[in-house]
Amino acid sequence: MSVRFIGYIGFNNTSEIHGGARSRVLDRAYVDAAALAQEAGGFDRVLIPFGSSSPESQLVTAHAAALTTRLGFLVAHRPGFTQPTLAARQLATLDQLSGGRVAVHIITGGADEEMARDGDVGLTKSERYARTDEYLDVLKSEWTAAHPFDHKGRFYEVRQGFAAIKPDNLPVFFGGSSPEAIEVAGRHADVYALWGETLEQVGDAVRQVRQSAARFGRRPGFSLSLRPVIADTEEAAWKKARDIEEQVRAAREAAGLPTTGHRPPNAGSLRLLEAASGNRRDTRLWTGVAALTGAAGNSTGLVGTPEQVADAMLDYFDIGIDHFLIRGFDPLGDAIEYGEHLIPLVRAKVAAREGAPVALAG
Repeated sequence: MSVRFIGYIGFNNTSEIHGGARSRVLDRAYVDAAALAQEAGGFDRVLIPFGSSSPESQLVTAHAAALTTRLGFLVAHRPGFTQPTLAARQLATLDQLSGGRVAVHIITGGADEEMARDGDVGLTKSERYARTDEYLDVLKSEWTAAHPFDHKGRFYEVRQGFAAIKPDNLPVFFGGSSPEAIEVAGRHADVYALWGETLEQVGDAVRQVRQSAARFGRRPGFSLSLRPVIADTEEAAWKKARDIEEQVRAAREAAGLPTTGHRPPNAGSLRLLEAASGNRRDTRLWTGVAALTGAAGNSTGLVGTPEQVADAMLDYFDIGIDHFLIRGFDPLGDAIEYGEHLIPLVRAKVAAREGAPVALAG
């Protein structure tokens, strides 16, 4: 089993601790630099995020793809705002123009307030997952049907739908920890995405999704999202992590945001927050920022020297993780550091364990 690395391109060089030029919502110079740095650093793909007030992910992907030649892209996409037939053609067009370098990360959405900003109101969480399931059925029909097809379901009706443009190979990534999400993942996910939880929690999630997928004759891959903190010594790495926590705490307090008493809006954040009891789990899993932010997205990390963090990543590899989505609190600087010191080390360790030559990125 090979290992793949997914980086991250936000829309400017900001993070929980890294202010940057906040006046520029879309900083083209940063997007360009992040794409080129992560291609040079050996990342296989980069995630382009989605938000109800953010720049549009597919357009940013098209721009970054034109700058690069090898780097792949994971386009975050939320069902419900675009008809699945149109989304299928948009993504297939992007895939063709990029030379087959596109995957899509389907985000059903868990916070009612954010969904409402895009006019998506009135559906329960269970109904949103049912809509995503049907959305993906129609999307895949557009991608694969050799002849016009009809579809009549609860949320969508298509008469003689057909896409002349098809993707060469457009993997579907999918996340979510609720029973409804596990069911949809089993039917549709080529790669199931998890946040950075304990080895026990990740192993349990891998088993659940594999059981769900087996009912449909499928065997997906698994992606784990982490915020690695690396330094020359273990002591320096943990000091760096503590400094990040204090900066996050100060930034949230200055903004009037809570640092305790969080009530996450979705099952994934709740699981992650439960894992954040104490500051450190397993050997190197660091949960300090997750505790402060209410496990708002990708907020846990592995801390240590590159060698120690690589070994910890291999522990996850051994229980089925074959993709690692890694991003830092200094977005561009950390991406460069990962490419220089962490990614080659993990690839070499995986190759040694598998008894194979070191796999090239791509």
